[in-house]
Amino acid sequence: MADTSIKKVDSAHSPKGQQGQKYLASGKSLSMRLWEDEQPDETKEPASREYETVGYVISGRAELHIEGQVVLLETGNSWVVPKGASHTYKILESFTAVEATSPPAEIHGRDES
Repeated sequence: MADTSIKKVDSAHSPKGQQGQKYLASGKSLSMRLWEDEQPDETKEPASREYETVGYVISGRAELHIEGQVVLLETGNSWVVPKGASHTYKILESFTAVEATSPPAEIHGRDES
């Protein structure tokens, strides 16, 4: 039988990760998270994750530093970070973006390693 469960998540009550992300709806193989009003700061050390990420910039600007490349992210842009790619973000101005991860980033500590 097919899974017919429905989930609704109110972001005002969403759990937060250690990096400030809000976890939104999550399924078995995909999840969403929100980065809201991230402020400019020092570029963090590059990391690689065990999930693929696609994102969309709602407002602001940031640089995505990925595998020796720098990609400017601005309002209306979307991007992909492949699973295992070494990357980091440098926030240039107050930044809000939504991302989807597959498999879900918050499961099995994938987001905090």
